[in-house]
Amino acid sequence: MEPYVGMEFESEEAAKVFYDAYATRLGFIMRVDAFRRSMRDGKVVWRRLVCNKEGFRKLRPKRSENRKPRAITREGCKAMIVVKKEKTGKWVVTRFVKEHNHPLVVTPANGRRSVVLSQTPVMILAKSIFGRPEVKDEKDVKIRELTAELQRERKRSAALQEQLDMVLREMEEHSNHLSRNIDDIVQSVKIIESKKVALSHS
Repeated sequence: MEPYVGMEFESEEAAKVFYDAYATRLGFIMRVDAFRRSMRDGKVVWRRLVCNKEGFRKLRPKRSENRKPRAITREGCKAMIVVKKEKTGKWVVTRFVKEHNHPLVVTPANGRRSVVLSQTPVMILAKSIFGRPEVKDEKDVKIRELTAELQRERKRSAALQEQLDMVLREMEEHSNHLSRNIDDIVQSVKIIESKKVALSHS
């Protein structure tokens, strides 16, 4: 299934899992990008999920002339989805950009990266001229694998953080409940003592 504006998810994590699966199927890697928090409680209410080739790498001063230049992994790709948390609690897709400006590397079931696709007119023209698409080098493949592993770890970390937050909320609610019970007991003791004093003076 392809994302579309108005598509709903039960949670932010569900949107991430869906777009990550969509990215794998099409042949690119998802990157969790910008977010916005609620001014009321500080929780994330807006998230942008992009292609890992979004933006451009920042230029840094050369440390050594002997060092090999790093492979270019960012090419200004605009592909993305934006999801926003509505008042209903659902996360809704508010923007979807499908087109990529680079080849897409599809990984078949056998795990061999042998199929290269492109959604851009420039790459289609290049293929018609040269007879073959651009082939990714080994470094780019390794970067793809490491990025995918990083995304999996981020998902696991987010799930653990959610569980921790739930435990902390339950502890806070339990603490508040105990505090209310203690206040009730103290109030009852004061009432009993005041009645005892009143009886002793009567």
